[in-house]
Amino acid sequence: MKETDGTMTSRLQRRTHALVFFGLFGVLQAATIACRNEEGEAVDWFIFYKLPKRQDKDTRETGLKYLYLDSTIRSWRRSEQLINTTKSALGRTLQQLYEAYASKSNNTAYLLYNDGVPKSVGYSRNFGHTKGVLLWNRIQGFWLIHSIPRFPPIPEEGYDYPSSGRRNGQSGICITLKYNQYETIDSQLLVCNPNIYSCSIPATFHRELVHMPQLCARFCSSKIPVRYLTTLQSAQGQTFLHFAKSDSFLDDIFAAWIAQQLKTHLLAETWQRKRQELPSNCSLPYHVYNIKAIRISRQSYFSSYQDHAKWCISQKGTKGHWTCIGDLNRSPHQTFRSGGFICNQNRNIYQAFRKLVLYYEDCN
Repeated sequence: MKETDGTMTSRLQRRTHALVFFGLFGVLQAATIACRNEEGEAVDWFIFYKLPKRQDKDTRETGLKYLYLDSTIRSWRRSEQLINTTKSALGRTLQQLYEAYASKSNNTAYLLYNDGVPKSVGYSRNFGHTKGVLLWNRIQGFWLIHSIPRFPPIPEEGYDYPSSGRRNGQSGICITLKYNQYETIDSQLLVCNPNIYSCSIPATFHRELVHMPQLCARFCSSKIPVRYLTTLQSAQGQTFLHFAKSDSFLDDIFAAWIAQQLKTHLLAETWQRKRQELPSNCSLPYHVYNIKAIRISRQSYFSSYQDHAKWCISQKGTKGHWTCIGDLNRSPHQTFRSGGFICNQNRNIYQAFRKLVLYYEDCN
């Protein structure tokens, strides 16, 4: 039985509509690269604070529990998942990386960097003391900045958490970003000089992104600025400042730059290794005080010696309500290293971190 012209036209229209639908569906799916919570839902940003493994056997601390805060809640929550599971916020977020790798898509790019490469024994001092993950397409992506050595695994191996990351506290922030923010990140990474151990940046991104493809190829002809401060906006409009210093900036990033730039005294929490820490600094107009102990609850706290996290906040009573999260310690050795901090004035973030401060040291 022959089809009439009307029947053929109707069938072509349905086929065209189907193609358009699946094409749009594919675009929408590609657009969903984002930071994700433990339910797998997209969030504008999240912050995690992995708690240290306690030496007291009665506490039953595994070194895998973490505090969690995101753009949809007002204060810290205890994680329902352990950080080494694929159902953790990190696991859910990085699953998008492993799916992108498996798809071999030319529409998605990624970049993993860490001065302590997964499965390595030592650390590379030829690069910045900086750690993170970027995953993006031409619509949006995320930037995960963290303090965990040897994390995450390369995409071929899937998600895991290093056993070496259990003992001490760790911190990090994930921000969902529109593609137009990646040119700014491109310049910031040049200053930070990251040790990139896995990357894929298809040619479709090379027009806008100049430095990341070169860093990915272990070649960079660009002159590196001593330091650079820029503004970023999350996908939902949250404003962040990113401080990036090169190894030519031979000073403590907290005292010499961040505090003076933000015009506020800072309480700084970084890994306080004995005889390798900088003392609190009151020599400049805006001071930096070392946090010495972190309070989780009325009965639970831990020392900065057990904390590999890196963050700072405005001192109580000073303007701004700033919170900064990054990857450098207050250490004489790290005044010679490149790295950075990302800061904002979200009051919920500030109050969450302020409640963690048990006590800090004054200047001598």
